[in-house]
Amino acid sequence: MTLLTIPFDNSFAQLSEAFYQRQRATPVRDPGVLALNLPLAAELGISGLETPHATAALTGNAQIEGADPIAQAYAGHQFGNFVPQLGDGRAVLLGEVIDRNGKRHDIQLKGSGPTPFSRNGDGRAWLGPVLREYVVSEAMHALGIPTTRALAAMTTGETVQRETGLPGAVLTRVASSHIRVGTFQYFAARKNELALQQLTDYTLARHYPDRSGPLGLLQGVIERQADLIAKWLGVGFIHGVMNTDNCHIAGETIDYGPCAFMDRFHPATVFSSIDRQGRYAYQNQPDIAVWNIAQLATSLLPIIDPDQDKAVEAAKEALDAFSPRFTAAWQDVFRAKLGLTEKEDGDTNLILDLMTLMANEQADFTNTFRALGGGQEADQFANPEAWSIWKTAWTHRLTNEQATTADQHALRQRSNPAFIPRNHRIEQMIQAAVDGDKAPFERLMSALATPYKNQPDAKDLQNPPNPDEEVLRTFCGT
Repeated sequence: MTLLTIPFDNSFAQLSEAFYQRQRATPVRDPGVLALNLPLAAELGISGLETPHATAALTGNAQIEGADPIAQAYAGHQFGNFVPQLGDGRAVLLGEVIDRNGKRHDIQLKGSGPTPFSRNGDGRAWLGPVLREYVVSEAMHALGIPTTRALAAMTTGETVQRETGLPGAVLTRVASSHIRVGTFQYFAARKNELALQQLTDYTLARHYPDRSGPLGLLQGVIERQADLIAKWLGVGFIHGVMNTDNCHIAGETIDYGPCAFMDRFHPATVFSSIDRQGRYAYQNQPDIAVWNIAQLATSLLPIIDPDQDKAVEAAKEALDAFSPRFTAAWQDVFRAKLGLTEKEDGDTNLILDLMTLMANEQADFTNTFRALGGGQEADQFANPEAWSIWKTAWTHRLTNEQATTADQHALRQRSNPAFIPRNHRIEQMIQAAVDGDKAPFERLMSALATPYKNQPDAKDLQNPPNPDEEVLRTFCGT
């Protein structure tokens, strides 16, 4: 019998047991295959993903040699309210692999049953959120945005009870790690400085080997989070639950619950059904990122300096670097979207003027930027005169550069995707999959694999939703 082979090289499970609880996945009734990411498996040195043993192993019905399954401990601020113990309530970390480029990755099962951190939850996931995370995380990777990835999605043959009975599923998630700001908060809340130092040393060695000490870690997180949020804004992405337990310490996008990409642009857009105050709106994401990092800084204070005042001063100085780093990253992202290869002082106003026009005109975010320079831009605006005024300023700015028109156009084409996982298409894909039809999922995955490429056969996937197709609220998978 051919077996699923994963070349595990586990390190997190070698830390003290304060960091996790040992926990195996709970077997399911009738495991089946939803989706397999064979190219990713090859990158990770994994073989046998298409075997019956893999189907069983990735749903908890069989063991994998070398796995050391654990549920990780962490805390977190959820919508600003601190919860001292969260942890993996429906996930187990099977172990780690080192890919062909020498990079370490976690292999985690999500929706694999209850753990000691489940807080009375069933530990399961239903098919909808599993497919949503599979599609959106792989789309983010294709867009060039740091993200966790999807190795496999499996059905369980069981019903998950939410508002109604729904088909169960398990996602196999790949991440550079699952260390979060909330992981540090967990030990800070317990005043466990020994574990806090151990976690800091481990994280530096794994993610920031060129830095040292808690301040070096803090500085690294600031830079990566600033760059990440700028890239989110550049594609109109709204995470939806930017709690500190969803703030990845190495700057990856993690946990695709009530996330969405905007259709009509407005900076105050919110999709999450539970974000009633707009805390995690599109425009608020930079401020929330630095707020989250401030919680990391607070957690690190005891090991930054034994003198509390000196520790606070050093942390504040580090945090002050977020704003200029983010501003520079945001400007770089949006200059490229306009086809600008050089920097000028008036560029920020030019960008913001376009986004104000888009908001006033309810223009589609993705299609407006994709259309720039193609002659059809005015089609995105109900008021062609307002567009014409901005276009005159933009055209003048383009002529100030040494780059050729062809080079500017090529920059726009590789900076403005033609395809994003539009919310209504995801919902349609999920409903079809529930009904046993995987064709919409496969078509969506095919188009999103090359989002910057013109694909005439998939042109309908570029269309924003009709009024009766709009999805204005998205939900957590728990």
